[in-house]
Amino acid sequence: MDDQSLVKSILKGNTQAFTFLIKKYEKLVFHMVQKLVNDEPSVEELAQDVFMKVHEKLPSFRFESKLSTWIATIAYRHTVNHLRKSKRMVFKELEEASEDRFFITEETPARVYEAKDTSQYIQAHIQKLPAHYRNILHLYHIEEMTYPEIVEITGLPTGTVKNYLFRARKLLKEQLSKFINREELL
Repeated sequence: MDDQSLVKSILKGNTQAFTFLIKKYEKLVFHMVQKLVNDEPSVEELAQDVFMKVHEKLPSFRFESKLSTWIATIAYRHTVNHLRKSKRMVFKELEEASEDRFFITEETPARVYEAKDTSQYIQAHIQKLPAHYRNILHLYHIEEMTYPEIVEITGLPTGTVKNYLFRARKLLKEQLSKFINREELL
């Protein structure tokens, strides 16, 4: 079922269609929320709130963007608002913080090989990035969204989105190159 048919069906009162919409977009919503909130019960609660907002605001959706972008925007903004209200959101400029604060420095190649999964190693380093970098990286590379879609979701200017993506990649590259250099020495 395409998104337009799905929305029309939901607006006509079809609860199964809304259940289908939740199943279709739950991963996207959970990823958006998890990139900003690490507390699992809060993630679940916020995701439920997002879908309640989606249902509430669905009559105003005009297909000026993709449905997934619209839902991701609601998820992102709802989570940011929640964090602002609870005063847990702290964005610090990268230059003000030391790298060691964001990355595990005690990992050794032996520990990485024990895990036997390079993607887990990379994910561990991605999780240590500041939330705003991590979120942009996820939207661009995992969700495969375009710059305009990310701008719409986050409300950030295009230049900021590009800058965050550049900095996130640079940090990740620096950390992974340290690992590669240690490997070459062994």
